[in-house]
Amino acid sequence: MFQIRIHGRGGQGVVTAAELLSAAAFVEDKYAQAFPSFGSERMGAPVVSYCRIDEKDIRSREPINTPDALIIQDSTLLNSVDVFQGLNPEGYILINSRRSFEELGIADFVAKFPPAHVCDVGATELALKHVGRPVPNAALLGGFAAISGQISLSSVEKAIHEKFPGDVGEANAAAAREAFDIAKGL
Repeated sequence: MFQIRIHGRGGQGVVTAAELLSAAAFVEDKYAQAFPSFGSERMGAPVVSYCRIDEKDIRSREPINTPDALIIQDSTLLNSVDVFQGLNPEGYILINSRRSFEELGIADFVAKFPPAHVCDVGATELALKHVGRPVPNAALLGGFAAISGQISLSSVEKAIHEKFPGDVGEANAAAAREAFDIAKGL
């Protein structure tokens, strides 16, 4: 089983990100589960959501304490929440930021992980460019597909189009494609 924990703030699409990730896994005939965890339910408050992906039925229902991957939708959480708690030593880290790991103050920490497992993508800027709103979730899923290999970009795009038909879906899919290319170094 592959377990993903997504950290962000209310209004950034953290819950939707987990749902889209789960839907992308379903497209690939995998089993998946997505669920949120809320503190105070307001815009800007820290939010965590979870997604599990497996080749067989998933029976576990508890929060993910030892994730295989982290998607961090808001880099300001690095200073206020222990987002790295329990992360698998071979895990994946994807951060929404155009700042380097040195600038974020986490260079020594991420250096412990395989280089191909850590990535920063300016997903908010991609969302603004393609969608016109600062909602980084869809773009980050493209980046996640690129670094983890757990789901394909085409499955991410299909999940996005199912959730957001028409122009909104195409704009989010374009953000995901660009983030995928950035994460792959293309």
